Amino acid sequence: MKNRGFTLLELLVVIVIIGLLAGYVAPRYFSQVGKSEIQVAKAQIESFEKAMDQYRLDKRRYPTAEEGLAALQPYLKKALPNDPWDRPYVYRTPGAKGEYEIVSYGRDGKAGGSGEDADIGL
Repeated sequence: MKNRGFTLLELLVVIVIIGLLAGYVAPRYFSQVGKSEIQVAKAQIESFEKAMDQYRLDKRRYPTAEEGLAALQPYLKKALPNDPWDRPYVYRTPGAKGEYEIVSYGRDGKAGGSGEDADIGL
């Protein structure tokens, strides 16, 4: 009775094939993950803006810089989230383009950048 099994050469061929497939699929997968994180950040900022409108209707003003986004907690369905990279959103009043500005600094956590590192705001 012969031992049945794989030779070292057969295992190496399978490992090389799996490596090639992973090298082809992984970059495409991770680029989609980055795009989805950006979409999540935009959606969260939109929900903050709706909560800001509700806050303004109730208080007749937007939250101060000291109050920050924490003032919106009663107007949000869930706890105040961090951005998809687990950093707090930046709230400025007055903002660069209006009365306030809500920004995520993107994947790198620094102002500026491009691609997935770009600042996200509406």
